[in-house]
Amino acid sequence: MTFDELKEKARSLPLRPGVYIMQDRQSEVIYVGKAKALKNRVSQYFQDSAGHTEKTRAMVSQIDHFDVIIADSEFEALVLECSLIKRHQPRYNILLKDSKGYPYIRLSREEYPKFSLTSKAAQDGARYFGPYAGRHSSQGIIDALRAALRLPSCGKKFPRDIGKERPCLNFHMGKCDGYCRGDELKEQHGEAIAQAVSLLEGRFKEVQSGLQAEMERAAEELRFEQAAQLRDRLRAIELLGARQKVLAASLADTDVVGYFRGTAKSCFVVLHYVSGELAAKDFDLLETPMEEDEADVISSLVRESYTGRSRLPGQILLPCELPDRVPLTRLLSEQVGARVELITPQRGAKMDLIRLANRNAAEEVERATTREERQNKLLEILGRMLGLESPPRRMESYDISNTGADDMVASMVVYMDGRPLKRDYRRFKIKDLAGPNDYASMEQVLTRRFRRYLEGDEKFSEKPDLLLIDGGEQHVRVAAQVLEQMGLPIPAYGMVKDDRHRTRALVAPDGREIGIQAVPAVFALVGQIQEETHRFAIEFNRQQRKGRVQGSVLDRIPGVGGKRREQLLKHFKSVKQVKEASLAQLQEAVPKNTAQSVYQFFHPEEQEKEEPHGNP
Repeated sequence: MTFDELKEKARSLPLRPGVYIMQDRQSEVIYVGKAKALKNRVSQYFQDSAGHTEKTRAMVSQIDHFDVIIADSEFEALVLECSLIKRHQPRYNILLKDSKGYPYIRLSREEYPKFSLTSKAAQDGARYFGPYAGRHSSQGIIDALRAALRLPSCGKKFPRDIGKERPCLNFHMGKCDGYCRGDELKEQHGEAIAQAVSLLEGRFKEVQSGLQAEMERAAEELRFEQAAQLRDRLRAIELLGARQKVLAASLADTDVVGYFRGTAKSCFVVLHYVSGELAAKDFDLLETPMEEDEADVISSLVRESYTGRSRLPGQILLPCELPDRVPLTRLLSEQVGARVELITPQRGAKMDLIRLANRNAAEEVERATTREERQNKLLEILGRMLGLESPPRRMESYDISNTGADDMVASMVVYMDGRPLKRDYRRFKIKDLAGPNDYASMEQVLTRRFRRYLEGDEKFSEKPDLLLIDGGEQHVRVAAQVLEQMGLPIPAYGMVKDDRHRTRALVAPDGREIGIQAVPAVFALVGQIQEETHRFAIEFNRQQRKGRVQGSVLDRIPGVGGKRREQLLKHFKSVKQVKEASLAQLQEAVPKNTAQSVYQFFHPEEQEKEEPHGNP
């Protein structure tokens, strides 16, 4: 379908809730979304693209046709959207890498049963326990059971491998009872598996009391070696009791959701609490969504994490209010047949838990990404936002500063790979202008800078990938005209400030604004560049004014005109050093008579000593 045909089809949709399914030319589903009013929501995609984010523009460019499914309510639309996203895994939806399958512990049905981890239960005769909160904590449960009950963790298969080799190191270290030694240990293996099952079913005290009684009976019957083995197992079980809260993670009382949006990667964290104690932590790293609002991202991740599970906590604490909290609450509650609350705390102990979850998410991102990865991703995002062919590695920023016709200056600040390159900073004095004129000043500065680049000047030999001009549309239009006249295809954008003097957007020469506040890392970088450029310009302006004011002291010395003043300042660098110079040092810079006048001006007391005093 053509773009106009897609627009016309969107306009013909009803004002009813439902789901829309965007597809490309190969009929692959690339995006699934829900809407309260299908006509209004879908039509937005086919309006003026200037208001779209880069991700939306990219998605719309791939749409060949779309389908819709009418629903009776927003709740039904939400249920359907969740189902379709899990089924199709569209590339423009926010997705967890593994579609967030919740693991089960599987006990095989064989002569010597073994525990393993699986993503879903199957009708194969095996026993399944769960689902549990995450794969890491679930594997920890299996490892804890094996260690406590001294079950084998090797790859041997019984009874096939019994007696073929000597027991491994785990047996000699007391970590396994060595069931590979003989078939007579089969009953003991069965007892250990039965105890493990009881523990997984939450019957910890029953297992503990049974082992206690068996140990005491063995001691009474003088079976001291067996009693010692039972004692060691009982101690291991008691230690496992301290971790019992981990075994109950699938029945957690409260889940606390945390989220951190990094430059290159983001992290979604869930802390599982049982009876007020932290039981387990589950997290997923994902590529940072470009422009999506944090609430929309968390809503998508919560839906993906919790839909389809047979057990859920009574309350889920969220770091922000979700736009679809009400229908999502109903969906999860109906899913498990019990009340599930979605709560966004504002203060108190629950808010402290949110901060802890967010901090955990930030630490996972920090460990998973290097500084170079963050900078590269940041520049890649900025390049996509501005429609550049490649990330802008070298950026130059310009600002004009003046306090009148005598103090007009400009600054050039350079950022390389997202970091300031101070050795390439440059300052300009504005020349031959009758009065303050920012536009003419910017034209002069850029013309001088790029003329020297074209002439091969070593100080200006690097060509920037992007120009950032401190100012609005007219400022950047001047920059674009200079670049066009000089035949340099360098993109230029203005840095526009809000009422609080903070950078709020970038503006193109044609007046098109690109919002940057939705991407915090880009917002921070552009704001930093603008502040640094402004600081550098103001600093130079102050130096100029200070030098001019101090120069007026020299103007008061008889015989010192403009030329001699410049000679003195060039030689001594400052008025202070002129004042502290000896007569011989002054004579090295200016003629003797001028040097004498300067020295006498700053040292009048020595002149008085030389004058003869009359008799009293």
